Amino acid sequence: MEDLFRSYWWLLFPIGYFIYAAFDQYMRYRRHRDTLDLIKTYADQGRDPPPELMARLKSRSLDPDDSGEEDEDYGEDRRAARRRYRSYRRREGRWYQVVLFGVMAAGFGFAAATDIYGAGEAFVIVTFVMGALCLASLVTALTSRRD
Repeated sequence: MEDLFRSYWWLLFPIGYFIYAAFDQYMRYRRHRDTLDLIKTYADQGRDPPPELMARLKSRSLDPDDSGEEDEDYGEDRRAARRRYRSYRRREGRWYQVVLFGVMAAGFGFAAATDIYGAGEAFVIVTFVMGALCLASLVTALTSRRD
C-alpha cells in the first residue's frame, strides 16, 4: 500500500482538481436553484421580480456581485468588459507560456548535461519537447492578433 502512494503521488493533483471542480459546479447549481426559488416566490405573490434578479439569472456566472448592469467606467455592458479582460489575459498568458517552457527546457537541459539521477537520455527528450513547446508558444505570441 505504501508503495502505491510512493509511485502514484502525482495523482493527488488531478484528483484534487476534480474534487474542486465538482464542488464549484455544485455551488453554482445551488446559486441557480436559490435564484429560481426566489423568482418563484415573487411569482406566487403575484409580483414581478426585480430586474437585477432576472439579470442575475441570465448571467452565466451567477455571481452575487454580477448584476448584468452596464459598467460605468467603459459605458458598455459587463459581458463585453469581461470579454476584453479575458482577451488581455490570453495575450499575457501566451508570453507566460514562452517563459515557462523556456525555463523548463533550460532546467531539463541542465539535468541532461549533468546526468542527474543517471537519466540523461530521458532528460534530453524532455528538453526537446519543452524547447518545441517554447518555440510554438513564441510563434503564437508573436503572430497573435492584437485586440
